[in-house]
Amino acid sequence: MSPAFKLCYITDRRGLEPKPLLPLALGAVRAGVDLVQIRERDLATRQLVELVTAVVEAARGLPTRVLVNDRLDVALALGAAGVHLGTRSLPARVVRGIVARDFLVGVSCHSLAEAREAEEAGANYILLGPVFETPSKVAYGPPLGLQKFRETTGQVKLPVLALGGISVGQVRACLEAGAAGIAGIRIFQDCESIEARVRELRAQFGP
Repeated sequence: MSPAFKLCYITDRRGLEPKPLLPLALGAVRAGVDLVQIRERDLATRQLVELVTAVVEAARGLPTRVLVNDRLDVALALGAAGVHLGTRSLPARVVRGIVARDFLVGVSCHSLAEAREAEEAGANYILLGPVFETPSKVAYGPPLGLQKFRETTGQVKLPVLALGGISVGQVRACLEAGAAGIAGIRIFQDCESIEARVRELRAQFGP
């Protein structure tokens, strides 16, 4: 996976309620985010299929890649660009062994050891975090902080996207610590305009 993938929107329909998720996901595609990770783990399969189908269709012919969290079966059946794996998902090595070479495999990691394991397993990129404090990552312990994040990015060759509690003002610090890009939920969902937010984030990367 190329380091040109800089912005990853991770969906969370419950965090959006009462607003619907689909319009925002489609807006993210139109705004040109690099990755849309559909992370709706408790959604019934039929509803998940409907959601993924709509977002994949909207992204057809555009630069945005759509990935499905955990559900390799859904990703493959619906022509998604890849799958994103968490700590309870199928091992990345298993997935890499059964999918096409151009099928993206992303892995969530919380330590250098996990990042190295993902790299050895053939992952295309890593989401590493939480870098900063965030309510959705409390279960994974205290945040890594920029120093540990930098130590990890310096020891793996895969693109590493920073995840966890990242605000617009913290993007540059993450990039300076070796991040290829940033991933998040609230940074994309807690804004008045997804198009304006994407432009604002792109500006942090410089020319």
